[in-house]
Amino acid sequence: MSESDREPVRVLIADDQDLLRGSLRMLIDHAPDMTVVAEARTGEEAVREAARTMPDLVLMDVRMPDLDGLTATRRILALTDTTRIIVLTMFDLDEYVYGALRAGASGFLLKNTGPEELLRAVRLVAEGRALLDPEVTGRLIARMVRSGPPEPEESPRRSDASVLTPREREVATLVGQGRSNAEIAEELTLSPATVKTYISRLLTKLDARDRVRLVIFAYESGLVRAR
Repeated sequence: MSESDREPVRVLIADDQDLLRGSLRMLIDHAPDMTVVAEARTGEEAVREAARTMPDLVLMDVRMPDLDGLTATRRILALTDTTRIIVLTMFDLDEYVYGALRAGASGFLLKNTGPEELLRAVRLVAEGRALLDPEVTGRLIARMVRSGPPEPEESPRRSDASVLTPREREVATLVGQGRSNAEIAEELTLSPATVKTYISRLLTKLDARDRVRLVIFAYESGLVRAR
């Protein structure tokens, strides 16, 4: 199937700033391979519109009226396992971003991200790939781990690395450190294909949606220490 024959990525934009929503709509609708199916000004609206339109991807502001992006993310992902979510934030160390990643978001973007980078991010996540800058995401998670656990009602069971084999722990540790597949292959003297197999196995064993969850697991299980 050629690029032009593919169905466009269906996007829901959730942000309480009218100007930003309008700008994002113009950018996305101008791209030939994606389209905006709905907009939302609040977290409650985001959940309703996601249930109505079942988008491929949601661009989710983390701070909105009625319902924050963390709770909206959880509710949307409880409705469907096909919709993916990118959280939008003004700051790369926002506690809501960490919560949204833990709730199942596939990555995050700063609101000052350039147009081409944003479109690339939408395409990557829509294809099922995680979106994260290893340095920024690792720093975000490290800071949140240092600051203590989330509120009890939001805290998941602590990750346990004992379920992994020694080699799986090595791979998970390097993923948590932000290493690429190629770097992991070189570090462990493995082929890139073997590393890919290990990561797929980790995703299955840990019931993780994507690589973001592996980074979080590495920190929360103690494989990678917060600096």
